[in-house]
Amino acid sequence: MSTQLKGSIRLAGVVRESIVDGPGIRFTVFTQGCPHHCPGCHNPQTHDPAGGYDCEMQKILDAVEKNPLLRGITLSGGEPFEQPEQLLELAKAVVAMGKDVVAFSGYTFEQLMEKSKERPAIKELLSLCCMLVDGRFVLAERDLTLRFRGSRNQRLINAAESVKKGEIVLSDL
Repeated sequence: MSTQLKGSIRLAGVVRESIVDGPGIRFTVFTQGCPHHCPGCHNPQTHDPAGGYDCEMQKILDAVEKNPLLRGITLSGGEPFEQPEQLLELAKAVVAMGKDVVAFSGYTFEQLMEKSKERPAIKELLSLCCMLVDGRFVLAERDLTLRFRGSRNQRLINAAESVKKGEIVLSDL
């Protein structure tokens, strides 16, 4: 392997093979820390930014590389865009391996683009994501029949194309 990642990320945990967190078989990274605190959240244990554990990013990349069945990684949480600088480096390495990146965020795409003015890594990370599931989970709009989403207000966005075009492009994945 040519890429060597330095540094660590605060995690709640990982799922090494998931079929519910995006298209294909995915390595899902659950980041620790979330400012949204959505009522009915599927992962409330991820809210506290002091919870979880530190994990070397190289360890995650090594695990992804060892599994030829993986289509890519999914960044979930918690709120992955609270740690965009670290996740950007991981995403770059995963894309360089020929795999794709999906992200879930309680922020909307528009909010993330606004936040990227202060933290440019957010926009760069979005530009590497084939799909973004955006928006807070809304318990009143919960719908278990939706693909990759928990509530009807959330969108499946082709984040990379949306960044390029400067407007929302819905995902066809």
